[in-house]
Amino acid sequence: MAETVHNPDQYMYDFKHIISSGRKRIGLLIGAGAPVSIDVGEGSWRPLIPDVAGLTKVVKSSLEGTDFEVFEKIENSIPGSNIELVLSRVRSLAEVIGNYEVGGLDSSGYTALSEKICNKIKDVVGVNLPEDENPYSLMVSWINGINRSHAVEIFTTNYDLLLEEAMERARTPYFDGFSGSRVAFFDPSSISSNDLPPRWVRLWKIHGSINWSKNLVGEVVRGVGSDEGTMVYPSHVKYDQTQSAPFSSLFERLKSFLLEPDSLLLTSGFSFADAHITAKLDECLAENASASILAFQFKTIDQEEPATKIAMRRPNISVYCSDGAIINGVKAPWKLGDLPARNWEVIRDEYWENSKFILGDFKAFTKFLAQSSGGKTASPFLDGVDSLDKVGEDE
Repeated sequence: MAETVHNPDQYMYDFKHIISSGRKRIGLLIGAGAPVSIDVGEGSWRPLIPDVAGLTKVVKSSLEGTDFEVFEKIENSIPGSNIELVLSRVRSLAEVIGNYEVGGLDSSGYTALSEKICNKIKDVVGVNLPEDENPYSLMVSWINGINRSHAVEIFTTNYDLLLEEAMERARTPYFDGFSGSRVAFFDPSSISSNDLPPRWVRLWKIHGSINWSKNLVGEVVRGVGSDEGTMVYPSHVKYDQTQSAPFSSLFERLKSFLLEPDSLLLTSGFSFADAHITAKLDECLAENASASILAFQFKTIDQEEPATKIAMRRPNISVYCSDGAIINGVKAPWKLGDLPARNWEVIRDEYWENSKFILGDFKAFTKFLAQSSGGKTASPFLDGVDSLDKVGEDE
C-alpha cells in the first residue's frame, strides 16, 4: 500500500495566494512562543521574553522564604503546572481562607504573593522590541502591504506590549476594545459592532495586559504605558474570571470571528495547551464548517499532542509541524514534490530548511507573510476559489 504524504509546496503555494489576496477574512492567534523567536543574547541564545515554562522558573526564583515554599508546594500539586495555574491557585486561596493559614500564609499573605508574582511577570515581559527588523515589524508590514476587504484581527494570550509597539512604530491604527486617552475604559459595544474601517487592526488581548488595571469601582481600564496600575492577569482555568468584563467580551469576539463565513485563523507560538481557548476553537469549528484554522507548530507531530489531538477530530483545522502535518484529518509526513511554479526554489527556502518545515518558528512565519505582500499569485490548486483546497499526495 502506498504511503500517504503531504507535499508542503502545494499547501504553501495555496497559502501564499490567500495571504496576498486581501479578500479573505483573516485572524491571527499569537501565543507565548512568538517573542521566544527573537534572540537578544550575545554569543548564546536568549529570547526577548521566555516561554511559559521559562517565565515560571524566573518568577519562582525571584521569591524567598515562605513565598518560595508556598509557590513550590502549589506547583508540585498541579499536573502540568505553569505560572498561570499557580497564580490561579494563589488567588483562589486569597479569596477563601480569610485569617486561616495555609502553608504559612493567610488571605492577605496570598494576596501579597499574587502581587509579587504579577510584578515579576511585568518586569520580565515589559521589554521593548529591537530597533532593527523583527518578527513583529514583519507582521505589521504584511498587514499594511495589502488593501483588504476585512480588517485583520489579532488575538493574543501574551501580556506584553510588543504588538502595540510594532503597530505604533509603523503608524498603523488599531483598536483594542478600550476608548479614551488618559485612562481608557473598556467598551464592549464597540467590539461587538466591529464597524471600524478595514485598515484598523483589531487587537484582542484575551489574557490581559501589563498596562491594564482596575479602578476604584472595580472596572478594568487601560493606562498609557506599562508603569500604571496593578495589572490584570486572568487565570484561564477559572470560569468566573473569564466570564467577567472585559474577558467575556474578548472571548465572545473570538467566537464571533470563527463563526463568520469563510474565516481563516492562523496560529503561531500557540501550543493549544490552554484548555479554555482550545475548547472555544473546537466549539466554533464544529458549528461553522466554512471556518478553518491553520496552526503553525514549532515541534514535531509527536511533540505537539494538544494541537494534533484537535486536528484529528476536526477536518477544518490543519496542523503544520516540522516533520509532517495533519490536513483534513490525515496525519502524514512531509515530502517534497514537483515545483508548483517557475523559480519556486527561492520561495521554498522561506519555509523549508534542512529537510524540515520551519514556519512553526514565528520569525520564519512572519517573514513569509511579509514577503507574500509584495505580489499576488494564482494557485493551480485553487481553481479560482479563495480558500484552501485540502489535497494530499499518495505515492
